[in-house]
Amino acid sequence: MKQLIFLGTGTSQGIPVIGSQNPVCLSSNLKDKRLRCSLLMSWNNKNHVIDCGPDFRQQILRNPIDTLDAVLFTHSHADHTAGFDDIRPFFFRQGSINIYSTIDVYKNLNKRFDYIINDKNKYPGAPSVNSIIIKENEMFKLSGKWVNPIKAMHDKIPVTGYRVENIAYMTDIKTINYKSKLKLRNLDVLILSCLRVESHPSHLNLEEALILINELKPKKTYLIHISNLMGLHDDVSKKLPENVFLAYDNLCISC
Repeated sequence: MKQLIFLGTGTSQGIPVIGSQNPVCLSSNLKDKRLRCSLLMSWNNKNHVIDCGPDFRQQILRNPIDTLDAVLFTHSHADHTAGFDDIRPFFFRQGSINIYSTIDVYKNLNKRFDYIINDKNKYPGAPSVNSIIIKENEMFKLSGKWVNPIKAMHDKIPVTGYRVENIAYMTDIKTINYKSKLKLRNLDVLILSCLRVESHPSHLNLEEALILINELKPKKTYLIHISNLMGLHDDVSKKLPENVFLAYDNLCISC
């Protein structure tokens, strides 16, 4: 049994967007208030986070965990990595934390967070990590379960999704090839980014996401990385197929 908590379901600016008068940004419905995207996956008393954005501290304060066993990065954009330093409290309690990323993401993090990743001349208050490089066609073990990395494209930028048994997490995607689609067959739960109704050059819009869902045929799909231009949560939810749901911050599911 795996427990999933959607720590954040919003796009790069979050919702509400600073200074916006958009009706979604002014909504009093908590489901319309979205922090930057991150997922907490727990099994066997182990906790794993996909992406560690600028809201990570706030997300963990409202979904407290005692330990953090791994961070898996999808790509290097700030809304998915800028909270990396906030793993420090876990490091102070438990020691080095495993992080998983492609070599390109590792190199980017090494530039931006040299004081974390580079062990030379270590700053005393900095956390330490064990950097594990993942490859597109090589599965890896995570707390006793096999993880299958899945490549997609965020316009011209490669992004990595992750499949753990019958669950897959795919964010910030625009296109995905046939080989990767094969890895997304026979899912119980697909977590898929879907930015807005209108087309976008580097993200799936609602029509494109629904076409992909219909092709992959997961039992359930939860949409994430949602902008204020998608519309009000309750209004959009009424228009979705019965097995497709708008995820929202702090939603918890077991599967």
